Amino acid sequence: MNRYTIFILLLPITTIAQVKDYPIQPVSFTHVKVTDNFWQPKLNINATVTIPYILKMCREHGRIDNFLAAAGKRENKVCSEYTFDDTDVYKWIEGASYALQVAPNPTLAKYLDSLIAIIGQAQEPDGYLFTFRTINAAKPHEWIGTQRWVMDSVLSHELYNAGHLYEAAYAHYNATGKKNLLNIAIENADLLCKDFGWGKREIYPGHQIVEIGLAKLYRITGNKKYLDLAKFFLDVRGPQGDVYNQANKKVVDQTEAVGHAVRAAYMYSGMADIAALTGDTAYLRAIDAIWTDVVTRKLYITGGIGATNNGEAFGDGFYLPNMSAYAETCAAIANVYWNYRMFLLHGDAKYMDVLERTLYNGLLSGMSLNGTKFFYPNPLASVGQHDRSGWFSCACCISNMTRFLPSVPGYVYAQNRNDLYVNLFMSNHSTIKLPAGNVQLTQTTNYPWGGRIAISIGVDKPTRFALYVRIPGWASAKERQGNLYYSREDNQPFRLLLAGHPVKSVPVKNGYAIINRVWKSGDSMVLELPMQPRHIFADKRVAADTGRFAVQYGPMVYCLEGWDNKDSLVQNIVVDKNAPMQVSYAGNLLNGVNTITMTGSGAKRQLNTSELITTRQTVTAIPYYAWDNRGAGEMTVWIPYTASAARPQPAPTVAYTSKVTASIQSRSLMAVHDQFEPVDSKDNTVPYFHWWPKKNTTEWVQYDFNGERTVSSCKVYWFDDGPWGGCRIPASWTIYYLKAGEWVKVQHTTPYELTKDKYNTVTFEPVTTSALKLEVQLPKEYATGIHEWIVE
Repeated sequence: MNRYTIFILLLPITTIAQVKDYPIQPVSFTHVKVTDNFWQPKLNINATVTIPYILKMCREHGRIDNFLAAAGKRENKVCSEYTFDDTDVYKWIEGASYALQVAPNPTLAKYLDSLIAIIGQAQEPDGYLFTFRTINAAKPHEWIGTQRWVMDSVLSHELYNAGHLYEAAYAHYNATGKKNLLNIAIENADLLCKDFGWGKREIYPGHQIVEIGLAKLYRITGNKKYLDLAKFFLDVRGPQGDVYNQANKKVVDQTEAVGHAVRAAYMYSGMADIAALTGDTAYLRAIDAIWTDVVTRKLYITGGIGATNNGEAFGDGFYLPNMSAYAETCAAIANVYWNYRMFLLHGDAKYMDVLERTLYNGLLSGMSLNGTKFFYPNPLASVGQHDRSGWFSCACCISNMTRFLPSVPGYVYAQNRNDLYVNLFMSNHSTIKLPAGNVQLTQTTNYPWGGRIAISIGVDKPTRFALYVRIPGWASAKERQGNLYYSREDNQPFRLLLAGHPVKSVPVKNGYAIINRVWKSGDSMVLELPMQPRHIFADKRVAADTGRFAVQYGPMVYCLEGWDNKDSLVQNIVVDKNAPMQVSYAGNLLNGVNTITMTGSGAKRQLNTSELITTRQTVTAIPYYAWDNRGAGEMTVWIPYTASAARPQPAPTVAYTSKVTASIQSRSLMAVHDQFEPVDSKDNTVPYFHWWPKKNTTEWVQYDFNGERTVSSCKVYWFDDGPWGGCRIPASWTIYYLKAGEWVKVQHTTPYELTKDKYNTVTFEPVTTSALKLEVQLPKEYATGIHEWIVE
């Protein structure tokens, strides 16, 4: 592995350290001033709306009160729900610090100092900092254990909190030069060095990230004990632990992405850091193999990772369901961190291709256009059960977006001595220090809506350096068949112009066009990428995408949303897989987007016949990141090109024309009459309604008919995600009908069936009524769910 030695001169504290590090180095986002019409408004929204909003929510939801309580400034009471809630404050500090680097704000800086003072007062004398324990509540949280650290491999998150503290301290010190938070972090890290290690506490972190934070402290201080501890926390992992947190094998023996996707990608990022800083080639071999496993078998087309809500985890290879896709926002952010580190190690554009795919799609979708509503999972299909929220009790994704967005300009450029990499395309001004001299770059583009990228060069004197310009994988002449996602359409080749003249032959290596020359001020380069909408298909082993295609335009994955299509429906749409597509810019839609239109048809079921009614219609697609900014509704990324893959509009049955209510409020209630047929009881790829986390209670769901109906039977398909999930078939169920304002049991003539993986039928004496109620007794230890409730 090719590496070189650099001097850490930016952050002197105790010593100037000479260390190994990544062969390619980032160009800090503080040196890149973004000016374009796509990213700059989003960065402004984060700075002016989201950061103040998250601070307000942290106050309202007990995050800051926890520190006050630990500091003895209020009653000894834990004021929030989860042991990792301290990290919402740390991540807010990190994001606010990054924002300060971009735009000075004395009021924000002053508030940061006051908040850091409270954190310091909450820290125990030996450096321990974990509010849930220090508060010493009358009823301690069940996750924290009876002593420090003993539950960390499972639930306490003490080391996870420490990792985010270190990242916040690194960002704050870089932004302000102040050591107040850094000193708190160093005291805490010194305690970890004292308590953990071979022959001491040989415990691995249950939720990884402390490894990344320790590597940053090492870079700041040059103190090798932090690097050694980071490596220890990786080496002590496995092989007797759980797959859930990647402790089933030693890290160097892992070749496959498994378990909780956020923890996994943070761990792979930490392994990349340690590989770079120590030269450990075993780490490198492991993460190379894991990366291949992810991109060839487990990556959503949006860049999302984590296919299942069971453990927020990776699924088996090619298991990529759409409606139930988890693809957590935190996992998308972690995926960016990991892929950027892989690029810094290897210098291959394929890692930036994954980063860009994730950034523009599965990550950017995590926050609304107005900056105050968020997704936790990022599904690729919905019938309206998914909607953004202003807050979650587990708010990790919300605060993570706040800290990530200000750093986006830092992914645009990188350097390796006099090799200057152009990785992302957005209008900006940048000054970059190369050994050969200072270089000013001005990038002008309408990307991602247009494919022309102009770069002008400024240098103090004629200077030789190599410009490595990424040619995105989506812009290759023809993507290779056999990839997880591919297109059958030829792209036009990219064009490169110097001083306005086409370059007939340019070397391309590892996905980069290389222009190595003596540059003079006023020189210019233009890259023209072939922007055209393309039909994208999935590997045939991805069962969820059989008979479907997706639409991609440049780096953007598109989706159909009900707001733009006939009858607000998209699940019933079929489009020919070769249908021509037209692109147009809609400046007044979703803050300005390219829309894509094509001709298709919509299908509708009829009563008492299997024949469908089909109607030709114009089909409109929008960028995936922008969906659910106009309210919840139907959405799909993968568009059926065969009728068998579509979900026709339901027939006007008794159930479908009824109003549905239940003993709880849920957006998923519509699932009980949507006429989606599950494969089996645990099928979470189609909508279902559930009462989780309730158990051992009596619950109900009710149909109010659109008039009086005479009915005599019901069929129920139960949702049961055993053995790992929280729902089982009910202990019992009963049908009631409304009679003179009172609920009366039907007189059943057959038993109430209770079986998984099929419709459970009960017949009863005919009743004429305006409403039915299905009452269920939940099992003692589980909830219950319903796929479909049919009334006849």
